Amino acid sequence: MEEMNLGNGNIGSLVRKFSIPCVISMVVAALYNIVDQIFIGWSSAGAYGNAATNIVYPFTVFALGLALLIGDGAAAGFSIALGKKDSKQANKNVGNGLFLLIVLSIFLCLIGFLFKTSILGLFGGNPEEVECYGYATDYFNIICAGIPFYMIGQGINGSIRADGSPKFAMGCTLAGAITNLIMDPVLIFGLNMSVKGAAIATIMGQILTFIMSVLYLLKAKNFKIEKKSIQLEGRTTLRIVTVGMASLIVQLSIVVIIAVNNNLLTKYGYGTIASTGVAYGAVIPLAVVGIVMKVFGIVVSIVIGISLGGQPIIGFNMGAGNIKRVKETILLITKLVLMVGAISFLIFELAPDAIIFLFGSHNTVEYMEYARLCIRIFLGGILLTCYIKSASIILRSMGNSLKSTILALLRDVIIFVPVSILIATITQNIVSMLWAAVISDIISSIIGFLFVQTEIKKWEKRIG
Repeated sequence: MEEMNLGNGNIGSLVRKFSIPCVISMVVAALYNIVDQIFIGWSSAGAYGNAATNIVYPFTVFALGLALLIGDGAAAGFSIALGKKDSKQANKNVGNGLFLLIVLSIFLCLIGFLFKTSILGLFGGNPEEVECYGYATDYFNIICAGIPFYMIGQGINGSIRADGSPKFAMGCTLAGAITNLIMDPVLIFGLNMSVKGAAIATIMGQILTFIMSVLYLLKAKNFKIEKKSIQLEGRTTLRIVTVGMASLIVQLSIVVIIAVNNNLLTKYGYGTIASTGVAYGAVIPLAVVGIVMKVFGIVVSIVIGISLGGQPIIGFNMGAGNIKRVKETILLITKLVLMVGAISFLIFELAPDAIIFLFGSHNTVEYMEYARLCIRIFLGGILLTCYIKSASIILRSMGNSLKSTILALLRDVIIFVPVSILIATITQNIVSMLWAAVISDIISSIIGFLFVQTEIKKWEKRIG
């Protein structure tokens, strides 16, 4: 049975079994936006289109954050209940999670349409940049309509994975991404729909992922969706939200980073002089930062995928009181994410032009100059970022949602935001502010390491 395997199987084999499909699922989910940006970059919309998708991107990240808040919280609770052999509570976690996903996704969709102008403005949309703002509006309208499919499909994915079907979970997101990849060039270039075509291709993929995920609920291995399991229970709902809060914070922090960056870029971009003696303006920095954040998101997705792959193992063995296997799983996950961080660092520092070229041939001197600086400086602490993101998920898997949430907030909000604003205000330079990310990575990684070690020692004493 799956329970016995989690409690006695080889740690390396289990991590591979759960992490590889999870990594693919997370990366594929991240590719939805990156694929759009690549095709848009090579279309007639060019840098204006890329800047537009960067303005809308935080809204989709927030939607994903809400989906993971419920989905990951329900999955973690399901894994622990499974370890305790409490099938009733396992059903409750998944059922309550599904109900919450439906309600939240519809609510966010309505909020998006009602407050569209304010949302675009919050993330750097400027009506005076007529062409860019027009593309952003077109893209937002379509993406917002697909939010319920996106959130429910992504949220259910965690429970499918925790149910011992990581390959099917991977297949759900992979099918959607392939659909998006195929339809993007057809709609953008074949039907000349530009940014609108990219948005339509995206929600077509999301709908397919949604359908496949919902169908799985009818044949789940270790849980059953029934009327009584869907009925909200205060204690279960609170536990789902509390445990899943770190996942929301991880995504919300990306929203905050982009919102702060976009507004600082818009404010100070015209005053930052490139080496050519020409100011960068607003569109070039917005387009570049959008690209860099998508690349950053791919690396983070790999790390989160590896870490989430260990969640069922950690959760089960925490419930069973086997701290030794928990420590072995944490050590292996940490080694893997540091390896990802090291490889990413070398690519970013040695080959930034190769990354830039993927998103279109914007070969102006100012564009290339800022893009290289952004990749090399902003992503300079990527090794430490990988550890921070993983440590946050590990802490959540061990049941300490408070430390997990604090760590998630620390790197991207508590330190990064004020340091970015401070540097930008003092220097009025959008290049100098990139160093805020490195400063935040150094401080947060030290605190993250101390959090994890303290949590392990606490459980060792408790279990004895």
